[in-house]
Amino acid sequence: MKIYTKKGDSGHTSLISGKIVDKHNTTVDAYGTIDELNSFIGLLKDYVEEKKIKEVLHDIQLKLFSIGSILASAGDRNFSEKVKIEKKDVEYIELEIDKLNEYLPDLKNFIIPGGHKVSSYCHVCRSICRRAERRISELNDQHKISPCILSYINRLSDFFFVLSRHIKHSDNIEETYW
Repeated sequence: MKIYTKKGDSGHTSLISGKIVDKHNTTVDAYGTIDELNSFIGLLKDYVEEKKIKEVLHDIQLKLFSIGSILASAGDRNFSEKVKIEKKDVEYIELEIDKLNEYLPDLKNFIIPGGHKVSSYCHVCRSICRRAERRISELNDQHKISPCILSYINRLSDFFFVLSRHIKHSDNIEETYW
């Protein structure tokens, strides 16, 4: 099987439904940003040393594949339970945030990213996640996206922020404040 089809050479692609759209279409931009986030999470996971964090990141990657599939369908498909994003998925991220945040010092200032490779990768994931959230919000204006997807992505950026702090704190690296 060849990887390239040449069908996208004209600047078009097809959604899961088969509908042909421009590659700069809002739907393609939204699921493409989710794909980019997932790739950076893979990079982050390669540098994380804590086994539990690696497991959480893997779980997040699976959910992001589901979100990408849902977005690529443009609301034209019903998915299996495996692919759905539900309130329990948002609650899972909240629980992980709470666990990471439990021993961190109170935050009183803005944090300047940098000073620790793994923490910095968390900030890259956080900022890509925020962009994904903006793209999905824009897509939601065109056709309704599950509120759980919007909540999940919103919470996920918070997770990466807290994870960045947790990693620095665990390695006794001081945060730099603005």
